[in-house]
Amino acid sequence: MIVCSMNEISKSYGGSMIFEHLSLEINEKDCIGLVGRNGSGKTTLLKIMAGIEMQDSGQVHWKKGLNIGYLAQIPDYPADMSVENVLRTAFQSLTDIQSKMTELEVKMGGENDPNTLQKHMDMYGELQDHFIRNGGYEIESNIDRVANGLNISSLLSQSFNQLSGGEKTKIGLALNLLKNPDLLLLDEPTNHLDLQAVEWLGSFLRDYGGTVVLISHDRYFLDEVVNKIVDLEEGEIHIYHTNFSGFVKEKEERLLIEFQAYQEQQKKIKKMKEAIKRLKEWANRANPPNEGLHKRARNMERALERMVKLERPILNRKKINVDFDSADRSGKDVISLKEVAKSYGGRKLFEQVNMHIQYTDKVAIIGENGAGKSTLIKMMLQKVQPDNGEIKLGSNLHIGYLSQHVYDSGQNHTVIEEFRNEIHVTEGEARHILARFLFYGHSVFRKVNQLSGGERIGCAWHN
Repeated sequence: MIVCSMNEISKSYGGSMIFEHLSLEINEKDCIGLVGRNGSGKTTLLKIMAGIEMQDSGQVHWKKGLNIGYLAQIPDYPADMSVENVLRTAFQSLTDIQSKMTELEVKMGGENDPNTLQKHMDMYGELQDHFIRNGGYEIESNIDRVANGLNISSLLSQSFNQLSGGEKTKIGLALNLLKNPDLLLLDEPTNHLDLQAVEWLGSFLRDYGGTVVLISHDRYFLDEVVNKIVDLEEGEIHIYHTNFSGFVKEKEERLLIEFQAYQEQQKKIKKMKEAIKRLKEWANRANPPNEGLHKRARNMERALERMVKLERPILNRKKINVDFDSADRSGKDVISLKEVAKSYGGRKLFEQVNMHIQYTDKVAIIGENGAGKSTLIKMMLQKVQPDNGEIKLGSNLHIGYLSQHVYDSGQNHTVIEEFRNEIHVTEGEARHILARFLFYGHSVFRKVNQLSGGERIGCAWHN
């Protein structure tokens, strides 16, 4: 059964067309990976599915009574509301029933009239049946299961409003999972999750009883979870009934077939043009000019005009060209940490950390959320000082740092303005560099706050 269908929908922003005449059907039990280049409109399409953003034209239909889960933005809660109570709002209807049951228990305890007592008992029985059928006695275990899986158990007693943006996003994800909607829409759900939580989320989604549509750049996560890929490219949709690895293979095969068809058509067009040219030459050489040959040439020209021209498929799309200039290389020893320790508010992040990074090393720092990975990076940048130990930086270092929080939504500069604020080059040089990060032509004058998350990363990368 179809849970959501989109027919000939179009959407544009500021005169720029994001996509046009898109049609897509989402069926029950589908687990769809929505993929595409940065800025292709994936998040916009997800918001239209959620019903929180309107298309410019076309129709969107949802199954009657469909319950949709989508983390559109971080909601506001009372200042003293704990994370656990925020998660309990996923079961609001059940907690309301529980409150009514408690009220009836009090009334039944003090009721002496048999008829009234029987009415209370009947009402209590109906409420209890509904409470049991909908998992009312499993609320605690469900919260514990999701909290442990996403590694947020330590946050349950904290005030929601005192959490960081990343922590609030994780709580929002947990809240949507607990609501158990018929259609679950996830935009980069693995952001802010550690490796163990990503594995747990993959297992959760594989066993999910509803329909899932998710955006992710994590190909391994997509391989583990989805059974269908929707590729949004150049304003068009292509559907592949496979996981991400299968999609890559099938897409390459499709493009090769399309390219062969394009080449064959180009050969045919070339031959037709040559034939038209010869017919006209022969007709004009005749004395008097041969009208029959002219007519054949005109007929071929009309056939050529009526022909549906195939567009040349792009086999090798441009990729970000990152050049890590090593002309002025550093010394052999890049960073050295000896017996480093750090605590915050009495909580020990780490101690006796020893690390030696040398020239050309490529090091990944992994660990659970809150383990101190970002703190360790900031120590290397000398933005945070250790409580104990020693940090030494090598000679002739030029450090680039890409934060996990790139540009806030209020950033009103254009791409080229923001770039030149950080990198002092001429406009021509700036445009040349930005082109390597896929910002061409007029796109350098787009506002940073209008960029997708992936495009913002690209804009910040060279900075």
